Amino acid sequence: MVYPAKPDITRLLREFDPQLTVAAQQQDRLLELLYAELQATARGLMSRERIEHTLQPTALVHEAWLKLINQEQVQWQDRAHFLGIAARCMRQVLVDHARSHGAAERGGDFRQVTLDEGLLSGVSQDLELLALDECLNQLAGLDPRAAQVAEMRIFGGLTVAEIAHNLAVSKRTVDGDWAMARLWLSRELAAD
Repeated sequence: MVYPAKPDITRLLREFDPQLTVAAQQQDRLLELLYAELQATARGLMSRERIEHTLQPTALVHEAWLKLINQEQVQWQDRAHFLGIAARCMRQVLVDHARSHGAAERGGDFRQVTLDEGLLSGVSQDLELLALDECLNQLAGLDPRAAQVAEMRIFGGLTVAEIAHNLAVSKRTVDGDWAMARLWLSRELAAD
């Protein structure tokens, strides 16, 4: 049996230019090819949210997609680079949503995010997203690459190999950054 050739997502990402008249066609094709991965990431993130959360995975994907596609300064390198930035966009959407919800409630009922697989062992499994975001921002001030690794693991679900490729470092470096970020986040979040 002959299988159809897998589309070259990297080529499409590199060719994408929001200024071109064919940008809408390029955008539709990219969304078609990447939607399943973005949806899976969003479902994973939303499964950790409170049950009555008003944002649905599809809405999270669409809001993140709009942020991704409307970026004019980014030169997409490949699929892993795109998914790394998608993780950041999803994080921003979730944090913005939490802030607006928290502002409406004046401090009540902030969204909780659960970090599975013992990502932050020793810390309560239910973490406030805003506290995590604040800690990631603090970590970025101390060690920007470790903060990127943590963001891509937690919010993007990227593998060590994908992160290494995205950051142009070795898998061993990513493992070290992830171990350090996990310990640092665990300590900071436990202090809260």
